Formats: sequence, C-alpha cells, structure tokens
Amino acid sequence: MEEPGARADAGASGEFVQSLARGLAVIRAFDAGHPELSLSDVARRTGLTRAAARRFLLTLESLGYVRSDDRTFALTPRVLELGFSYLSSLTLPEIVQPHLERLSREVDESVSAGVLDGTDIVYVARVPTRRIMSVRITIGTRFPAYATSMGRALLAGLPDETASSVIESTPLRAITPRTIVDEGTLRAELARIREQGWALVDGELEPGLRSIAVPLHDRAGTVIAAINVSMSASSGDAAQQAARYTPALLRTGAAIDAELRLV
Repeated sequence: MEEPGARADAGASGEFVQSLARGLAVIRAFDAGHPELSLSDVARRTGLTRAAARRFLLTLESLGYVRSDDRTFALTPRVLELGFSYLSSLTLPEIVQPHLERLSREVDESVSAGVLDGTDIVYVARVPTRRIMSVRITIGTRFPAYATSMGRALLAGLPDETASSVIESTPLRAITPRTIVDEGTLRAELARIREQGWALVDGELEPGLRSIAVPLHDRAGTVIAAINVSMSASSGDAAQQAARYTPALLRTGAAIDAELRLV
C-alpha cells in the first residue's frame, strides 16, 4: 500500500508524472461492472475532460491496450501484461492455490485469496464452484475492503494507526441496506474480528451473499493476505454457516501460514 503522503511528496519534488497517473486512471475506469464504456463514461469516471479522455483512450488503443467500435471502448487482453510482472514475482498465489482447491472440495463452495491495495482488496487466487454474485470475480477483481470479509480480516490485522488511516480514506457508502457505513461501528467490528480471528460479512457487498474470511501471516506474523469462503445466505443462517465453514478455513489458513514461514 502506498505510504500516506507519498504522492504529495512526489509532486512536491517534481517527480510526479501527471499524464502517467491519468493514463492509469483511464485503465482503472474499466472493471467487472463496467467492461465497456463510452467516451463520456470514461470522462465521468476519471474526472477528465472529454478531450483529455479521448487522447488517452486513443493512445491506449494505438498501443493495443484498448479496442473501440467507434461508440464504446473496452480493454484488451494485452492489459494483463501490466500486472504479469507483479504476479509472476509473487509466491503467494502459487502457495495458496493448492490449499484453496482442497478447501473448495471440502466445503463445496467458492474460495478465494486476496490482498489489500489501498482501500480495496484485490483477488490473487480463486477456485469458483458456482456463480452466486451478479459480478463475475476473476484474478485482479477489486472490491472495497470495508464491505468484504477478506477486507475486514486484512484491516483488522493492521496496526491501529494504519487501519484508521485506511478507514478515514475510504468513502463509506451503503452498497446494500446492510452495509456498515458508520466509522465507529466498523472499528468495533474490526476489534471483534481481531479478537476472534475471523470475519463474517452478511449481505453487505451484495444481497444474499455471505462470506467468511481468515487472515494469512508471513514469517514475522504480519497479516499479508486473507482467504475466504463465499456462500448463498439461503443455504442456512449465519451462525450455522460460521460453525460449518470457519474450522476448515482456520485449518487451511494455518497450513498456508506454515508454508509462508518458509518463504
């Protein structure tokens, strides 16, 4: 995660390249919920003028990262190159994947691993069994950390000052009627998660979706990632599902931690 003030420091020293930042903002405007965007959509989602957005889109198109049908724009598979170096140097997905596959077979549900990036979680490994969300989740999918089980497990593992900084930087909005949007309530929930060692989110990211997550630790005991099990809320009440899935999650987390200590 970028250190607070890093961007300001870069700008003050004249090292911040605004055009690069804007180009990356155009790429990030596309996501699972917005795979195709018009020029006006891109301008609105990035805060750029239509003229500026058009220049960046045409530049990205000429480089092969964006395609267009003259009405809408979309990313091309070539954009995966931008994240390949990071993923190829990251041992975490390689370590967790076989554990996730075993866990998914054991619980017969979709399981995932994610890391914290700013105020979001980013999926780095996943084993889907069925689609229970309206948005398709893939490697690289991002969700706001405050409304997800993995995000809360990760936030709960941060030092208090760092967690507070992330929360204060997050626009807490009601994604569903159940989403926690009060800072005090969220902080209390993080304290509870830190004490019990796992997080449960019930219908706060999407109605009918429930997920349980546990943190993963490196050799120093620092929380570096999280894994979760996602399930439909219609298959049992929250207490029943927590009793059913949490032991398997904790065992899997402990097994992954044991391997991470060797890295």
